[in-house]
Amino acid sequence: MLSIRGLVKVYPGPVAALQGVDLDVPVGMFGLLGPNGAGKSTLMRILAGLLEPTSGSVRFDGKDVLADPAAVRRTLGYLPQDFGFYPHLSGEQMLRHLLVLKGVTSPRGLKALTGDLLERVNLAFAAKRSVKSYSGGMRQRLGIAQAIAGDPRLVIVDEPTAGLDPEERLRFYHLLTELAEQRTVLLSTHIVEDVAVLCPRFAVIRGGRLVALTTPRAARAALQRRIFEGVVSPADMPELRATRAVTQTLLVEGRHRVRLYEPEGRAPAGFEAVEPSLEDAYLVLMRLGELPGAELIDATAPAEAGASRLDAHTPETLGARP
Repeated sequence: MLSIRGLVKVYPGPVAALQGVDLDVPVGMFGLLGPNGAGKSTLMRILAGLLEPTSGSVRFDGKDVLADPAAVRRTLGYLPQDFGFYPHLSGEQMLRHLLVLKGVTSPRGLKALTGDLLERVNLAFAAKRSVKSYSGGMRQRLGIAQAIAGDPRLVIVDEPTAGLDPEERLRFYHLLTELAEQRTVLLSTHIVEDVAVLCPRFAVIRGGRLVALTTPRAARAALQRRIFEGVVSPADMPELRATRAVTQTLLVEGRHRVRLYEPEGRAPAGFEAVEPSLEDAYLVLMRLGELPGAELIDATAPAEAGASRLDAHTPETLGARP
């Protein structure tokens, strides 16, 4: 169990990056969703022991992360948003170097451990290739290989799918789901799809504060019969944006297909009710700072069945090599 209480981080300026974050994260996959600049990376760096908070406490499995970060790092795997590699090293050489820096050992030796880790993240075929030849997804998988070295009980991944193409993102989804079966995996992202696919529970952070702690199902249920869709001409868009809560706009053949949030559930002229998406819920949260009617959850309770949508994807494509 990861337990965060009253976490505050104020940078010179002053800039309050975190404003009293309280959160409990149990074993399994947990999402932290928010826009860029919301405080996600600051929170991740504090949890990884790389940044000191202004105040507050962090405990993992009863241990004080802030008082003894070195002890916690032995049970931690961390994939930061920007992970640097030496481009001319091979994947095998780069990973072995990272294992040495982390102080990871193995009874069978580092060479055998490196091979096992590359096999686990489906990079054994590219072990001898230089890292500069790796695709974005391959580099992320190499980052995950170093993060899971030493069998950590807590894995923190910060914006892991940003910049990945759809096929690479799908491979990465399955890898993260595998990791979350027996450990706590905290996924920080601004991509709503990441949470919709992976996370049975998630929190939303906005301006350094948590504004929601819920499940994808509960967030969508809160918007039932409150999301409407219609086609609007470009000339009418400014007035619509000024008077209505627009959640999504898609330009189709020179006209705008628009989704609106109507809290009273009354459809505007020319609009009809549609099934709400998690993206609708997120955008309502970003606009209003709350999601009226959403069921708040106990993050430590068992996950709801069917929360993950990975089974809707084709697993055969995941083992394919780039």
